[in-house]
Amino acid sequence: MRPTGIERDTIHDLAYYEAVPYLLVMESVERQGEWLRRAEYPELPGCAAEAPSAVEALENLEHERRRVLRQLWDRGVSIPVPRPPLLASRKT
Repeated sequence: MRPTGIERDTIHDLAYYEAVPYLLVMESVERQGEWLRRAEYPELPGCAAEAPSAVEALENLEHERRRVLRQLWDRGVSIPVPRPPLLASRKT
């Protein structure tokens, strides 16, 4: 069990939150005359990445998602869970 300052009905490990299927938003944005792909998980505060290609943006976003989740976990902050985790991704 992980003690935190946040009251939760059920205590989950970090892998549980890493398996949550967050809403993904991707768009093309122009920055100083160049087009970039911006990917973000709007349900995770500050979780976004930009890159020249969609594939790179998604790869960068995955690293950022894990960083944001780890940071929230380490600080004991409540992690948003908008929908249940994917069962195939969870460790049992």
